[in-house]
Amino acid sequence: MGSYSILIGLSLAVILSYLFDLAARATKVPSVLMLLLTGIALRQAADYTDFVLQIPKVVLEIFGIIGLIMIVLEGALDLKISRDKAPLIRRSFLAAALILVVQAVVIAMILHFWLRVNFQSCLVNAIPLAVISSAIAIPSVAGLWGEKQEFIIYESTFSDILGIMFFNFALQDNFAQGMSVVTFGRDVVAVVIVAVLSTMALIFLLDRIRLHVKFFLILAFLILLYSVAKKLHLSSLVLVLVFGLAVNNAEHFLKGRLRRWFRPERLQEEVHQLRSITAESAFLIRTFFFLLFGFSITLSSLLSAQLLLQGVLIVAALTAIRYFYLRYIARTDLIPELFIAPKGLITVLLFYSIPQRHLIGEVSENILFVVILLTGTLMMVGLLLSRQEPEIGEY
Repeated sequence: MGSYSILIGLSLAVILSYLFDLAARATKVPSVLMLLLTGIALRQAADYTDFVLQIPKVVLEIFGIIGLIMIVLEGALDLKISRDKAPLIRRSFLAAALILVVQAVVIAMILHFWLRVNFQSCLVNAIPLAVISSAIAIPSVAGLWGEKQEFIIYESTFSDILGIMFFNFALQDNFAQGMSVVTFGRDVVAVVIVAVLSTMALIFLLDRIRLHVKFFLILAFLILLYSVAKKLHLSSLVLVLVFGLAVNNAEHFLKGRLRRWFRPERLQEEVHQLRSITAESAFLIRTFFFLLFGFSITLSSLLSAQLLLQGVLIVAALTAIRYFYLRYIARTDLIPELFIAPKGLITVLLFYSIPQRHLIGEVSENILFVVILLTGTLMMVGLLLSRQEPEIGEY
């Protein structure tokens, strides 16, 4: 392929993704599903014309990591912290934590008794299927309002972070022993300390750099810190969440002597541009990730009754657990909260991070795709049902 042909293809992908976003607002069909199906259609066309394009797994991982950082940062930059929102934050955290753990353990037990594989490997493979993808949930709830939207943003972001922490915990050699809890607690304390220090450094740079080119420098530092923390097996997504919340709520955190070094009023002027650049970057990365992931899936491998049955059973178990929690424990609304628990980018990233010794042949990328497709369809149903609910003032 020539360079101009590649540029034409990349440009058409971005334009198509933008049109999908417009269509998603009108039809409530998630744009991510459209991108995935487009990727599959392109793969079919490539196979039909004998066009070969090998996509290294590392390319998908890089797009996925950067996309995850940008999407979580975008969500954090849209959240305002106040005392009256403390119950909402607490409720979304508990929902994310309890549902994640119960779903992962239940799916792991099913895999354990079905495949006769050791429980640790089953749990490592189950966690990616239990994590809610903020990469899909956050952009999809732009049309919701008030606490419903904020609950889903908080819950999906917490689910990403807690999912990575739970995944790292399950990978420990001393898993299920008392020492593993001590090690896990030490890592949590370490990542909180690193998050606070790195956030202060990044906010200082954001406040003091007066050159025109500075936002991508800040993002580069953020990606660098995230990657180094990940190398140290820390839950580095906490860094991104803390930075986004601190920048968007600087007036709550920068008080007293800190105002000598940081100026919240000037930070507010920068937040708008940072939010805009982050949203644009997240849109771009998300476009290429889901197109490439769809392209990596062959349609013939999905046309299996057993595979579809496995996917349906997994999604049914996940939905039943979520229903039980929302209905009988949280005692909260079911529409659209029950249906908005999509799997996606974080699911693929965690699956690619599973060490060779814990891989289970029966749990493959094809099952991931079926689960992503089914949960995306459920989310579409939830968004359609929520549109029928009356707005404020319509009673």
